[in-house]
Amino acid sequence: MAGAAKQDCLFCKIVGGQIPATVVRETETTVAFRDINPQAPTHVLVIPKVHHRDAAALAVAEPAILADVVREAGEVAADEKLDSYRIVFNTGSGAGQTVFHAHAHVLGGRGMQWPPG
Repeated sequence: MAGAAKQDCLFCKIVGGQIPATVVRETETTVAFRDINPQAPTHVLVIPKVHHRDAAALAVAEPAILADVVREAGEVAADEKLDSYRIVFNTGSGAGQTVFHAHAHVLGGRGMQWPPG
């Protein structure tokens, strides 16, 4: 069921405290933690505490929580003192999504290229 924690979801396990993570921010609706495979000097994931497969599904089901994720991404960037940064949502395996729980990547601390990939 969308929204309910899934037993086999890595990010649901982080939210539930079964898997440790280096948490940098937490709100009532989101958790932000350092990526274990960083692609930039600053690479933080911001996830909703509720389970939805991707950002598009989250937007349809709970748009206010998607707004919380984006707002927290900006707060992470401010906390990390990033004046330039990228917020990325990958949707689907072809786009690089490897954990099918909606999440935003906050990337910064280096120059970014365009197009991204």
